[in-house]
Amino acid sequence: MDNWNEFRTAAHVARLGTVSAASAALGVHRITVTRHIDALEGLLGAKLFQRHARGFTPTELGYELLRIADATYAQFGELKRLARGASDELEGTVIITALDVLVPFILPMIADVRARHPSLNVNLVSSDRVLKLEYGEATLAFRIGPKPDHPDNVVIPALKLEMGLYAAPQYLQKRGHPLKSGEFANHIYVGPDDSCPRPPYFDWLDANVPSDRVHIRCNNVATSFEAVKAGIGVGFLPRATAEANGCVQICEREHSWNETVWAVTHMDLHRSSKVQAILAAIRR
Repeated sequence: MDNWNEFRTAAHVARLGTVSAASAALGVHRITVTRHIDALEGLLGAKLFQRHARGFTPTELGYELLRIADATYAQFGELKRLARGASDELEGTVIITALDVLVPFILPMIADVRARHPSLNVNLVSSDRVLKLEYGEATLAFRIGPKPDHPDNVVIPALKLEMGLYAAPQYLQKRGHPLKSGEFANHIYVGPDDSCPRPPYFDWLDANVPSDRVHIRCNNVATSFEAVKAGIGVGFLPRATAEANGCVQICEREHSWNETVWAVTHMDLHRSSKVQAILAAIRR
């Protein structure tokens, strides 16, 4: 590799047959081409070409040089393709982590990636614990709430959860529909316990619903969603989840209830082909 320029020049001469053609292809003077060939032959201690009036004919060693040069160029092309993440067939495993509550929303993205890259395996880790990207515990994380601000991470918005207050059909059949805010006290509610994360819609619940009417308290948001879907009480759901389960909206949604889901990657892995494939699915 210390003599790569001479190696490349000799390969062009072997392929094209003349010094003038090689100098034109390489954009260098003919004297430079001749000097490179002389230097490489001196290094190898053997002739690469037979010189004659019509040009240069490769010796057996010259043909071997051309074969090796072609193979080397092909390998450089492969390296360039991998560096750009241009492989159509991604392989290996990517670790994705998310809170339990986000899993239903990111599964369509994972399905999209798997359909396009069937050799790419996904290890989906749903956990309330925040896995550390800087320690390699995960390749990509989906997080909710304020925008993560770790300086070594790349953060992009993945989706917006439109939250609303809902009740399941079976609950409304038993208890009726609270048409007015004054009737809220006559109903059963699902809310957080002291250990549950506090998204803004739970603050609204604390301010507008008497504490003694929150009969079901959960230690995580995902469980509270399941309780509302099961018809145990009135509570908050993402609009997509509510509509998919036939739940009925109880009051007008407030913009402050909505939450952004962030896709987070470490800066060292952000440009990898695997991460870019997932980010492409998010954009789609």
